[in-house]
Amino acid sequence: MRRRASTQLITKVNVTPIIDVALVLVIILLVTAPMMSVSDIPVQLPEARTREAEDERNVSVTIGTNGQLAVDDREVAPTALAAAVAERLAQPGNDGVLVVVRADTATPYSEVRRTLDVIRQSGAKRIAIATRQKGQVAP
Repeated sequence: MRRRASTQLITKVNVTPIIDVALVLVIILLVTAPMMSVSDIPVQLPEARTREAEDERNVSVTIGTNGQLAVDDREVAPTALAAAVAERLAQPGNDGVLVVVRADTATPYSEVRRTLDVIRQSGAKRIAIATRQKGQVAP
């Protein structure tokens, strides 16, 4: 007696091709989504000034943890900050100079904000806040 080879019916769905197609679609979506979220309006983006600011001449305003203030290397009273910054900005060649605010991490934000307002009112056109890069050790 010969046995006939029995053919079994395929009753399970093979999901491997479906998963492959789904993953390809997800990858295409991840690649194209950032491009679609940008407007078509032509703009010229500004250049970043991070490390370049160290090389140019600037006015430094330092805020200590207990409210001490200094303009460059000269300590000033909080009430005299506007006059000291205005005096430095009035010197020849300091018209568009960068004013860098250096604040301790423990200084309250309200004090930093107040100092920024005073600097802006004293005539500063360019203001930056000094930070240190990740991994850089504090002096």
